[in-house]
Amino acid sequence: MEINRLLDYTGQLLDVGRFRDYCPNGLQVGGRRQVHTLVSGVSACEALLKAAVQVGADAVLVHHGWFWKSEDARVVGIKRNRIKLLLEHDINLIAYHLPLDAHPELGNNAQLAVKLGFEIQGWFADQQIAAYGEMTEPCTLKQLSMRIARVLRRTPLVIGNPGATMHRIAWCSGAAQDLLEQAAELGVDVFLTGEVSERTFHLARETGVAFIAAGHHATERYGIQALGDYLAERFGLDHHFIDIENPV
Repeated sequence: MEINRLLDYTGQLLDVGRFRDYCPNGLQVGGRRQVHTLVSGVSACEALLKAAVQVGADAVLVHHGWFWKSEDARVVGIKRNRIKLLLEHDINLIAYHLPLDAHPELGNNAQLAVKLGFEIQGWFADQQIAAYGEMTEPCTLKQLSMRIARVLRRTPLVIGNPGATMHRIAWCSGAAQDLLEQAAELGVDVFLTGEVSERTFHLARETGVAFIAAGHHATERYGIQALGDYLAERFGLDHHFIDIENPV
């Protein structure tokens, strides 16, 4: 598979052009022109890159890439080491951030709905990256938290009455704790995201909306894996999803 063809197709699939993002989406570091083996993972850390080298990857596909607007632009230290590893092995680095959060089928939030039993009814927040809907089957907050712990393989932080019944839910993977008030305006019973801030406790209490922080990494495992599987099936690629565990 020629790398530019792969990039063109994926950019159109994820509608990259409609997003204002904090990093470049698509190719971030160029490597060999032909892609046969694709490795996907959540973040382009050194451990993922070394694992990609071990399986003979031609391209690494991630949700959290590099070159964020707020980061130091110099190629030194950790950034230098990571880039050097890719260049030495002629591996492409491809990243999709907000476009992957928002995709209605392959995205992080769509995949969370599938994994956790939510029915998507609509999207909200800036650039429509967060979802809302109903529980496939109403359950208590405690039952929901137990389901999340089982599926995502980590114990979530939960704010709210464990015995309260959850019917309507809003969710956004990653660090979307500040969307809680917008979620409350939708009339949901609970809001799920990856991270939590000190102020979140008070906002949850005062809005009356239960809050669940299930882990930034844990809530963003499934979109990049689904995208990698989809591209592999469509273009006949050898795909390996490698999960570099992260408790955050």
